[in-house]
Amino acid sequence: MPSSSSLYSSIGGVFLLFNGGGVGRDGGAGGVAVAVTAVAGLALVAAIVYTRSGHHKSPWSRRRKKHTLTLQLWRSSFTEDGKLRDGGIKLLKKIRSGGIDPSIRAEVWPFLLGVYDLNSTKEERDAVRNKNREEYEKFRRQCRRLRKQTDENTREKEIGKDCNSGECQSSSPEPVSPASEDVVSARDSLSSEKRNSDVDSSENNSSTVLDRTSSSRRISNGTPSVIYSDSSDSGSSVDEQFDEASYPSEQLNDVDVTSEEEASPPKSTLQSNVCQTEDFVTWQRIIRLDAVRANGEWIPYSPSQAAVPEDRAYRSAEAVGLKDYEHLDPCRIFHAARLVAILEAYAVYDSEIGYCQGMSDLLSPIISVIEEDHMAFWCFVGFMKKARHNFRLDEVGIRRQLTTVAKIIKYKDSHLYKHLVKMQAEDCFFVYRMVVVLFRRELNFEQTLCLWEVMWTDQAALRAGIGKAAWSRIRQRAPPTEDLLLYAIAASVLQRRKQIIEKYSSMDEILRECNNMAGHLDVWKLLDDAHDLVISLHDKVDGPFDG
Repeated sequence: MPSSSSLYSSIGGVFLLFNGGGVGRDGGAGGVAVAVTAVAGLALVAAIVYTRSGHHKSPWSRRRKKHTLTLQLWRSSFTEDGKLRDGGIKLLKKIRSGGIDPSIRAEVWPFLLGVYDLNSTKEERDAVRNKNREEYEKFRRQCRRLRKQTDENTREKEIGKDCNSGECQSSSPEPVSPASEDVVSARDSLSSEKRNSDVDSSENNSSTVLDRTSSSRRISNGTPSVIYSDSSDSGSSVDEQFDEASYPSEQLNDVDVTSEEEASPPKSTLQSNVCQTEDFVTWQRIIRLDAVRANGEWIPYSPSQAAVPEDRAYRSAEAVGLKDYEHLDPCRIFHAARLVAILEAYAVYDSEIGYCQGMSDLLSPIISVIEEDHMAFWCFVGFMKKARHNFRLDEVGIRRQLTTVAKIIKYKDSHLYKHLVKMQAEDCFFVYRMVVVLFRRELNFEQTLCLWEVMWTDQAALRAGIGKAAWSRIRQRAPPTEDLLLYAIAASVLQRRKQIIEKYSSMDEILRECNNMAGHLDVWKLLDDAHDLVISLHDKVDGPFDG
């Protein structure tokens, strides 16, 4: 691999974080991530308790049972015209202190992720939903055109080779059927070149080194064909039938989307970073591999998707061109097909980011909760509005977040920080994985959702202009912050300060400690500690850092 000045190259081969492109991938031999995922999966199965009504509860939610946003409270939060009472402030308070009942997550999340405005009426939400469903279908049509063009280019090259070898045939290539068209892709994955060699031999599924060098995140520098034209989006009936047949919206009502200003990259960005076929070939390959390797931790939480018929699962897989999935159960095939469809659409929507390894980990919980692809897509767009900076080529977003974690630790515990300096670990690269995939590897499914919901609640409050003063009036001491995740990451390190100071003398040892957190964190204790840090440090953390 070419040398790089990337800040991540300074940590060499320390970050054995990703196992074949996603959290807890299957089929690996003895990797740390596989072992941790297996243990976490057993713990999850053992921990789930089912009520008579069929809903499940998690032991990590019992502590906040009195504060959880319930179905009854949710229904009573709306006025006659469908607006949230008091702009949703009390609702946000409830979610922040206790999370959301699993039965209503699919209804609440679009508000938290900016798909719907907190002050919108039902009529306004219906209009937004319909408009943005059409937008999602347009992205999928663009994906299929890209796939068709890619297939045609491949056939032409093959025919050319045959002609050069004297075996040229006069028969024209067979047309590509809409049902087999898929598409997409994106810039190379976070671990590109190293991962590519691992993935090509499907039996080698061990953890790979996280490599964010410029060569692994390249974008084609040539002048390839471009497909991002509205003129060809006048929907063919075949395209629309394809969407209905391949997505899980068959039995559900319409749902969709956010305001373009809130959840999308600037239009100038989209227009200047049009989708290039060559980039999509790379993106598509990585998306499919990551989708097939996604684990099944979500299955107990989504009974309807877990019971998907086999024929529907296989139709969905064929529709998006999924490969090498025969070893999976139908529900996981269906899940993988949905991942492919939505991630491809996102790569079209935000071609500056495209697709990078780790994004499938962020989408998987969303599609497990939200059963309509178009709504799941726009919720993912809202999520990625902030998270997309983790996947930027210039690495500025990751640098800023690691610096913020370092500031929190330094201001809260100077003794621990000095020990990190002594070990040359004050840059906090050992929490890199937590930053990139937002604690997804350290927390199980239910804990991840609890953390993300509270984090999204803070972001929703800030979008709605609910600042420190308004928050104090509803008796919540910690003001909302865009960086709650970083306070939680710092809290997880501070909880282990004694071991770090007394036992560890290198960053490798701290890294192993962080990786071993998986399955051993109390998410609500973590959030309590994070909020305490926000109260005491947010003014300092927002200022310049003197290192």
